[in-house]
Amino acid sequence: MTQYEPDRLTPVEVAAMRRSLRNGRAAMTRRSLLGGALAVGGAGALSACGIPAAGKSQGGVSADDHSAMEKVVNFSNWPEYIDVDDSGKNHPTLDAFRKRTGITVKYTEDINDNDEFFGKIQPQLAAGQDTGRDLIVLTDWLAARMIRLGYVQKLDASNLPHAFANLSDQFRSPDWDPGRAYSYPWQGISTVIAYNKKALDGVEVKTVSDLLDNPKLKGRVGFLTEMRDSIGMTMLDMGKDPAKFTNDDYDAVIARLQKAVDKGQIRRFTGNDYTSDLSKGDFAACIAWAGDIVQLQADSPDVGYVIPDSGYMTSTDNMLIPNKARHKTNAERLMDFYYELEPAAELAAYINYVSPAAGVQPYLAKIDKSAASNPLIVPDKAMQARSHAFRSLSSKEETAYQQKFAKLTGA
Repeated sequence: MTQYEPDRLTPVEVAAMRRSLRNGRAAMTRRSLLGGALAVGGAGALSACGIPAAGKSQGGVSADDHSAMEKVVNFSNWPEYIDVDDSGKNHPTLDAFRKRTGITVKYTEDINDNDEFFGKIQPQLAAGQDTGRDLIVLTDWLAARMIRLGYVQKLDASNLPHAFANLSDQFRSPDWDPGRAYSYPWQGISTVIAYNKKALDGVEVKTVSDLLDNPKLKGRVGFLTEMRDSIGMTMLDMGKDPAKFTNDDYDAVIARLQKAVDKGQIRRFTGNDYTSDLSKGDFAACIAWAGDIVQLQADSPDVGYVIPDSGYMTSTDNMLIPNKARHKTNAERLMDFYYELEPAAELAAYINYVSPAAGVQPYLAKIDKSAASNPLIVPDKAMQARSHAFRSLSSKEETAYQQKFAKLTGA
C-alpha cells in the first residue's frame, strides 16, 4: 500500500478559506438542508458481526456494474465539505485515491439542500433510470426516505473492510439502516448550545431552559430552522427521549417553544446565518452546530459552547449509492478509503465535523493537535454516551411534524 502523503494547507489557512463552511450546505432545510490490509473474512463474516451480507434484505435493485471497465466514480456532495489544497482547486484525498487505485473521482458540489436535491433525482429514480451519480451524501432523515423507497443499492460488505472495522459505535446501527446495510456516514453532526461570552455579560447558560426562560436573554436567543435539532434539544431538556417520543411529547415541545416565541425570548429561527449573529453578539446564546463553533472559535475568542447535562443531538450525513449507478464497486472502494485512518484524519482536519472513524485521533494529531483534542471533532466515550438521535418518522409523521414546526417558525 502506497504511503499517504497529501498536500495540506496550514490550519490557519484552512480556517480562513472555509469561513463559510456549511453555508451553502446549510442554508435551506436543516440549514434551510481495496482493503487488503484487513483480514475481515468477507461478507459472511461481516454479517455475523452485525453487518448484513449483500442481498439479504429488501432494497434497491443492483444495476450492471461497469467498474472493472470504467475506472471512474461520479461523486455528488455538499459545497465546502472536503479537503482542498492551497490552490483551492484540488482535493488531496481524492488525488491519493486515484493514485492508489487508478480510479478517477468526478467530484461535484451540487447538493445545496436535501429536499431540493431529492426533487432533482427522484423522477429518474422512480423511473428506474441512472441519475448519473455513483455516490451521493444525504442527511440521515433523507437517507432513511431513500432506503424506505428502495432508491439505493445494498452495499457489498466485502468491499468495505475498513468501514466495517473502523466505524464508530456511535453511528453503527441507526434505526433507519440497522447494521449499515445501505449507507455509511460521511461525517457526524453534533448540535450543542453556543454562546458569546461578551454578550452574555455574566449570565450563566447551561441548559435549553436557560435559553427559553431567563429574562436577561430576552430577544437574544436563537434556535435552528432544522426541526430535528431544535425540537430534539428541547425534548431532551424536558426529559423526553427523541428516539422514542409520542405525538403528545412533540406537541408539548411545540407549545413550549411557542411560548418563548410569543414572549419575545427567541429572537429568530435561523439556518447557518446564526454564525454572524453569534459572532456579533446579536445572539447571546443559541442552538448551534458544533462544526461551525470549531471554526468560529478560531477568529472569535468570545464564542464558546456547552453540552447540557440532558445531552445533545447528533445526526449524520451519509454516503449512499443510487439505483442504476454504473460504478457501484468503485463507489464502495471510495467509501472504504475514507475509513482508512489517514484519509479520515485528513478530511476531519479540513472540515472539523465529527469523524465517524474510530481510532482517527492519533492520525489527526499529526496534522492538528488542537483538532485531535477537540471533543467536537473527536468525541470521547463519555461524550458519545450523551448523544441522542432523532427517531425515524413515517411519511405521515414527517408531514404533520414539519407543518407544526413551520407554523412555529413562521416559515
